[in-house]
Amino acid sequence: MVKKIERCSFCGREKSQTNVLIAGLDAHICDNCVTQAQTIIEEEITSKQSRYLNKIELQKPREIKNYLDQYVIGQDEAKIIMAVAVYNHYKRIKQTIKEDDDVEIEKSNIIMVGETGTGKTLLARTIARMLKVPFCIADATVLTEAGYVGEDVESILSRLLQVADYNVAAAEKGIIFIDEIDKIARKSDNPSITRDVSGEGVQQALLKLLEGAVVNVPPQGGRKHPEQKMIQINTKNILFIAGGAFDGIDKIIASRLRTNVIGYNFDKEKQQIDKGNLLQYISPPDIKKFGLIPEIVGRMPVVTFLHPLMKETLRRILIEPNNALMKQYTKLFKMDGIEMKVDEEVLDFVVEKSIAFKLGARGLRSILEGILTDAMFELPSAKNAKVLHITLDYAEEKFRKTNIAKLRVA
Repeated sequence: MVKKIERCSFCGREKSQTNVLIAGLDAHICDNCVTQAQTIIEEEITSKQSRYLNKIELQKPREIKNYLDQYVIGQDEAKIIMAVAVYNHYKRIKQTIKEDDDVEIEKSNIIMVGETGTGKTLLARTIARMLKVPFCIADATVLTEAGYVGEDVESILSRLLQVADYNVAAAEKGIIFIDEIDKIARKSDNPSITRDVSGEGVQQALLKLLEGAVVNVPPQGGRKHPEQKMIQINTKNILFIAGGAFDGIDKIIASRLRTNVIGYNFDKEKQQIDKGNLLQYISPPDIKKFGLIPEIVGRMPVVTFLHPLMKETLRRILIEPNNALMKQYTKLFKMDGIEMKVDEEVLDFVVEKSIAFKLGARGLRSILEGILTDAMFELPSAKNAKVLHITLDYAEEKFRKTNIAKLRVA
């Protein structure tokens, strides 16, 4: 009986020609092939990381703002601050890659303050569309302290890791937008003597992420448990942008500016204060008094605001951006072979109702849905429907049937 010669299933070397021949179920592999396979794996991982990092294009702040202008109407102050922050973040990444200087650039995390419907989340989503670094949006309202019902703060990093296709090097140079950060304000101005698990407790947990630390992150998100595999992420180069409505902070600003002071000592300069838009005078102490702990305010040094949307701005939002609402509805009807025509008076009517009910830009869609729902229901089934002409009388009639029309104007 001829004895079967053992040989490597990959290169064909006999056992006598190798140092070690590792046996599997139906195959063998020698030490040379193992070494070569390890080299191939390391080169593949390195090339993937370098490909991701080399995609970063250093957009100038004006170019970033010009891109934002295509999708977001107004809010020039917030756009400029966001553009500069993203541009500097790009330069931080480039500096980290090249390591050609001993000067270490610190990141400037941002807080955006603005009423609901003014475009905070839209700004973040629009920047995400143009960025070449991982970007995710996290909702602060679901976060709680570790061990309580809700999500751990580390789940924010899990989302960023998933967006980066589990490329740790890329995720460590990403951007995170924390929405509704005002919802984790502590319940009183004094430090809590009891557990504030969804307010001050979350802020304390966020500190290490904002400042920069090596954090153990569960790759699939969810709660951490001792036997779970963790991925370590260094947050030192992750840029954090936070947004919130901060409902009621205008009273804090008014108190600081003493807008209601009267008498002989009244400062004439205070007469120039725009009482209709107090958010433009916001400062870090106001955010601290609202309920964010001083450590959080200190780690997010850049504070910007978004203007309340006026009639002219809302009208432009309806028709001008690349993804304007009227363009969206026109396209929806066009897909059914129907041409939609809208009178100018209808646009003014929609804007006026949105302002009256204080619904912001989001209210524009709600009002238009109410006006167009019947048409979107009937016309696709109509055989001879080619044109939909929306007049002011038609809009008013359909709007009266909606639930919005039953609201009491504040």
